[in-house]
Amino acid sequence: MQELSIGDSSYLFTCTVLVMLMTPGLALFYSGMVRSKNVLSTTMHSYVTMGIVSIQWILIGYTLAFGGDYAGIIGGLNFLGLKGVGIAPNADYAATIPHSLFMMFQLMFAIIAPALISGAYAERFKFSAFLLFTLLWTTLVYDPVAHWVWGVGGWLRNLGALDFAGGNVVHISSGVSGLVVALVVGKRKSLRSIRPHNLPLTMLGVGLLWFGWFGFNAGSALALNDVAMNAFITTNTAAAAAGLSWMFAEWIVSKKPTALGFGSGVVAGLVAITPAAGFVTPVSAIWIGLGGGVICYFSVNFMKKKFGYDDALDAFGCHGIGGTWGAIATGLFATKAVNSAGADGLFYGNPHQLLVQIISIGATYIYAIVATFVILMAIKLVMKLRATNEEEALGLDVSQHGETGYGQLTLEGSEGGMGV
Repeated sequence: MQELSIGDSSYLFTCTVLVMLMTPGLALFYSGMVRSKNVLSTTMHSYVTMGIVSIQWILIGYTLAFGGDYAGIIGGLNFLGLKGVGIAPNADYAATIPHSLFMMFQLMFAIIAPALISGAYAERFKFSAFLLFTLLWTTLVYDPVAHWVWGVGGWLRNLGALDFAGGNVVHISSGVSGLVVALVVGKRKSLRSIRPHNLPLTMLGVGLLWFGWFGFNAGSALALNDVAMNAFITTNTAAAAAGLSWMFAEWIVSKKPTALGFGSGVVAGLVAITPAAGFVTPVSAIWIGLGGGVICYFSVNFMKKKFGYDDALDAFGCHGIGGTWGAIATGLFATKAVNSAGADGLFYGNPHQLLVQIISIGATYIYAIVATFVILMAIKLVMKLRATNEEEALGLDVSQHGETGYGQLTLEGSEGGMGV
């Protein structure tokens, strides 16, 4: 048995708990942006995902992502039911911490990815369809992509793709899949009347996401070292830069700087720096954050309107687009001066790395689009995907769960008294 580091183990244990907190933070972030008649159903998407994926990961998910390699595509079944995953380190992934701790750290990533997708289909997806979709998507999309990028033998890992903490694995895969779901399920009714019902709730979610993201990115060094500290700094720097750039872009275009705009920018910056956090300098993180805030602002406020899709809470606009920019930026700004285990990017004399990043992005897009569409069509064979018009008008809190978030629902016409 290799020698455990108490320092590294304590550090990663703390990071794991921080990443776990991100999903409740996401629940707050999302639920404040929907109408009050859907606040509990939106919250349920994040919390129930924690339940589903926690079981799936133990039984089969972890081994599909990190088990012995099959042709660079999927992990083997050697860790099925966590067989052999105990206190002894696994030198293939982290030589100084318990294998079981590494498994739990990765579980938190597997949880938040499908939870992010729920922002695309909020306010109209049937709860039964959500349950089946979450299980199938995690197994058939998240686990294989995680193996491609992070698993020993994974084809994108062998190609040299850099994804420090989940730009491809978490954000691009979930954001692109969210767009597919939004297109297949269709638009919500009465879009003109939809406004966020509780922005303080959303801003509290932003704070928890920002806080938890330090575990997400800095923890991905898997040890308390110089790379972890760099990731800690770049994460905060990019979030700050993106929050400001989104806010100022909005101020210039719409004449008002909004709390939702700044908060959305912070999240966009956190997404954008995720694949790059352990490979770029703090100054580069400023540029990545500034770009992420502006790019995601225009994606959310103009591209969505131009193409007419209803990505309800901007899962694609922030995570798909932000993750794409972050993966490209990694190919531009990465430097071995920060992380000798990484690579130099275009701006440090290595244009090949940018090409590798683009290939990894394209592969993730294609697979996530096709696999998600197939999953949705399969589910449609056994159940409806979206609520009926009457259920949507009443609100999913009542129609799907038989409860309300704020006292007793009072109906006023088809939309419901608490629906605005």
